[in-house]
Amino acid sequence: MPPKPPSTLFQLPPPFLLPRISVNHVSRRGIRSIDPPRPNRFNRSRELPLLESTTAAALQRKAYTLPLRTGALGIKKGMSAIYDSETGRRYACTVVQMDRVQVVAHKTRQRNGYYAVQVGCGWKHPSNVTRPQLGHFAEHGVSPKRHLVEFKVKDESGLLGIGEMIKASWFQEGQFVDARANCTGKGFAGGMKRWGFHGQPASHGVSLTHRSMGSAGQSQGGGSRVYPGKKMAGRMGGQQVTVQNVKVLKVDEENGLVVLNGSIAGPDGCLVKLQDALKKPWPTIPPHPAQAETPIAP
Repeated sequence: MPPKPPSTLFQLPPPFLLPRISVNHVSRRGIRSIDPPRPNRFNRSRELPLLESTTAAALQRKAYTLPLRTGALGIKKGMSAIYDSETGRRYACTVVQMDRVQVVAHKTRQRNGYYAVQVGCGWKHPSNVTRPQLGHFAEHGVSPKRHLVEFKVKDESGLLGIGEMIKASWFQEGQFVDARANCTGKGFAGGMKRWGFHGQPASHGVSLTHRSMGSAGQSQGGGSRVYPGKKMAGRMGGQQVTVQNVKVLKVDEENGLVVLNGSIAGPDGCLVKLQDALKKPWPTIPPHPAQAETPIAP
């Protein structure tokens, strides 16, 4: 058997005897994507607009759906009827009264990110108003209001002067408005009243459950659960309802009355928000003078 070679032949000399060689090695660390971006042959035309996700771009997209001027507040007084003298037709109408509607504050894009007009109506005793609200009214020189609502507008030209009164002549006869109000609350209602269910059979096979809802879901095929949004018994009414394209039949500026065609949501005495209809052409109204009037004493 041949002799083993000495182990010292394959050993490197000590480090201080090795030549010093400088190697510029930069380590690259990172996470390699498992789905790298691939070339796309679409959306490369110069005519396509740039995608914008800024606040200014969002307001520009909403410019076509925002009214040019502010709305007004009113109190629903009830329903009546108007007869047309020419055709003899009877029109059911809703009477809305505007009670000391006044501009309280502004919302601007520089400070709040959008343009809006804060409108108040009615009157409230100072002892029934919180101190922060009293300071808010005192800062703008307006008497305490019972209701405060914001109306968004398109741009700065729709901002009325603070303290300016909005009368019934703000709307014109023949124009269309959108009426918003909270509908009458019915409380907890069953499925037949709330959703119009037909109920169970009235005679054979049913005992004491004629107005019940029935089954609420499947056993196995649907996952043994109740689907979200299932129509069931629950609280009915009390939410805001918007009736669009309501025609203004008559305006009584002396008494502050606006007569609307047909019915709107809400019981008598509820707060109604009136604003120019979005789905109709804007009314041609002369420019309103931006002079604040003297506030009406309570």
